[in-house]
Amino acid sequence: MHTSQHTTASAKLLNTTSNVAAVALFAWKGHVWWHYGAAMALANVAGSLLGARLAIKHGAGFVRGVFLLVVTALIAKTAWDAYGAVL
Repeated sequence: MHTSQHTTASAKLLNTTSNVAAVALFAWKGHVWWHYGAAMALANVAGSLLGARLAIKHGAGFVRGVFLLVVTALIAKTAWDAYGAVL
């Protein structure tokens, strides 16, 4: 395995471990809203399946366009939240 692949694999393992530990701690303390988590997990799976199918069907140009659209929308929302009340 190349160095960058090994580094990426190690980062993913550490990230997953810390996430599992965090969920375990919050669940043990009773601070997890399981119904919201389940809905978010289902939406995450549905979105990733839809995104993967659209990316395969339409190619890199489509993905780039959607990415730029989403980033632009997030920048606009952040600017509106930060400066909208001032204007």
